[in-house]
Amino acid sequence: MAGVVEAKLAELGLTLPDVVPPLASYQPAVQSGVYVYTSGQLPMVDGKLAVTGKVGAEVTADEAKELAKTCALNALAAVKSVAGDLDRIARVVKVVGFVASASDFTGQPAVINGASELLGAVLGDKGVHARSAVGVAVLPLDAPVEVEVQVELVGA
Repeated sequence: MAGVVEAKLAELGLTLPDVVPPLASYQPAVQSGVYVYTSGQLPMVDGKLAVTGKVGAEVTADEAKELAKTCALNALAAVKSVAGDLDRIARVVKVVGFVASASDFTGQPAVINGASELLGAVLGDKGVHARSAVGVAVLPLDAPVEVEVQVELVGA
């Protein structure tokens, strides 16, 4: 039976995806005490990168914002894989977003809003977090966006 968080995802027309398998030697998420840290999540859909390229060149800022939302969904799946239930999330503590950017692109914060807005829509006040949005030259697999999330759990 789906919990409150997964019911909210369904209400928003979203489905929690399967955990994206690691691309290298790491775990999708680890728990330390009351915290779960996700590895950087790419905008993978059904095992494939949805779009490739640099934001501000091959990928528009609006497309990248949607990709950041996909990254956040993948991060929630990774959190669930170690926490067992997304209803255990007490709060999202920190989001770090990386945007593979064309040399003149400066809209990284607006892109990572896709992830932040999704977490807020799904978790309400528990989704409010500290954040960094960083422009980088390139990301794994030529992904436009990568997002990592840190959450605090209740009942850990």
